[in-house]
Amino acid sequence: MNMMNQDINLSDALPEDETSRQYYYIEKARLYVQELSSRIGRPLTFCVTTFGCQMNARDSEKLRGILREIGYLEAEEDQADFVIYNTCTVRENANTRVYGRLGQLKPRKKKNPHMMIGLCGCMMQEPEVIEKLKKSYPFVDIIFGTHNIFKFAELIAERFATDKPVIDIWEGTDQIVENLPNQRKYAFKSGVNIMFGCNNFCSYCIVPYVRGRERSREPQAILDEIRRLAKDGVVEIMLLGQNVNSYGKTLDEPMTFAQLLTEIEKIEGIKRIRFMTSHPKDLSDELIEVMSRSSKICRHLHLPVQSGSSRVLKQMNRRYTKEQYLELVEKIRKAVPGISLTTDIIVGFPGETEEDFQETLDIVRKVRYDSAFTFIYSKRTGTPAAKMKDQVPEEIIKDRFQRLLTEVQNIAAEVCSVHEGTTQEVLVESICDHDPSMVTGRLSNNLLVHFHGDASLIGKLLPVHLTECKGFYYLGEPGM
Repeated sequence: MNMMNQDINLSDALPEDETSRQYYYIEKARLYVQELSSRIGRPLTFCVTTFGCQMNARDSEKLRGILREIGYLEAEEDQADFVIYNTCTVRENANTRVYGRLGQLKPRKKKNPHMMIGLCGCMMQEPEVIEKLKKSYPFVDIIFGTHNIFKFAELIAERFATDKPVIDIWEGTDQIVENLPNQRKYAFKSGVNIMFGCNNFCSYCIVPYVRGRERSREPQAILDEIRRLAKDGVVEIMLLGQNVNSYGKTLDEPMTFAQLLTEIEKIEGIKRIRFMTSHPKDLSDELIEVMSRSSKICRHLHLPVQSGSSRVLKQMNRRYTKEQYLELVEKIRKAVPGISLTTDIIVGFPGETEEDFQETLDIVRKVRYDSAFTFIYSKRTGTPAAKMKDQVPEEIIKDRFQRLLTEVQNIAAEVCSVHEGTTQEVLVESICDHDPSMVTGRLSNNLLVHFHGDASLIGKLLPVHLTECKGFYYLGEPGM
């Protein structure tokens, strides 16, 4: 690519502290960017494209923050000088999508010698992916995984200095680097990582293998970050982890998730607290009690069930039964009346029978979810479930999926409509996608409402009268 002919040196010695060390590389990368920008006569631009979950979305905010700090400006992907794909690998077709996008970038990069392409995220933690990228996509400039995202500026500086592709994949780490730049998508709400990795090893899931083992951030670091966000105008936070209910177990001085929530509640300026994802096996009575008396924790709980069959749940390594799940739901509903429950359900897990599927329909009817993310089982290479016998035929899975979807949608429409005619507090999030004379807000229970207003309302908490339920969202009017 012939970006630079020589390394750029800073006068100060390289710091030993990792955070300071990365700021050293941020400054070094900034000098490279300034030099190239001056040479081509315009600012350099970037685009980060995110695939996958909210953990990835939060990681992308960190990537954006570092890129802005070193002098890049954000642009659309088809115009950007630096294109970064933050990848997901939960399903194998996600990998195929990334390869397709890379193929589209190749001719563009040939025409633009200063263009760079970066790949990061869960997909990069698979050794066979790295080998394929080396062989078939050698034009990719920077490749890194989930464990070393904090090194982004260092990797950029290395790419400029060496004029060679940089591949930096770690198999695992217990390192958590704090206080690096990030660029939030919203001014008024923010995700906050409280932990990384997962120890559950559900038999269908690749996440523990690509995100690593569970490790919790220090509570003081979390609280300090949230206080800074509150001072910056954030009113709603989403606490993020693969299993937030097991927070604190890896700390030198263990702290429960419920205890962390209690401390977060004390922070002035934060009006709403959300969290995901919760694993049913770890949802404690202590947490339910904290939720019941909280004025800030939103009245919404995402509680993935995955299947209603205890036999299938055992095969999934979920470590709870249908009966235990239903007892937990009853306990939650008793403690937090009116709480909105949502879930994840997989259809067609290996060996699932019609009887097993009927158990899933039964749990949907008994719990009556506000909504459910329903998935057709997708064999994921590298997971125990991929090797299981009795893979369910595709036509049977599709039939069950449609029946489940119908059941979920019919129940959800009934459940969501109970708020019609009430006035609820709404956090205004955006201009309505379908009508620019309206704004879109979110209720505490996570339902959306559209009502007339303008951009000046975005980020404000307002009373809204819910005039009409449209299934999964409301139409409303500003309340008094």
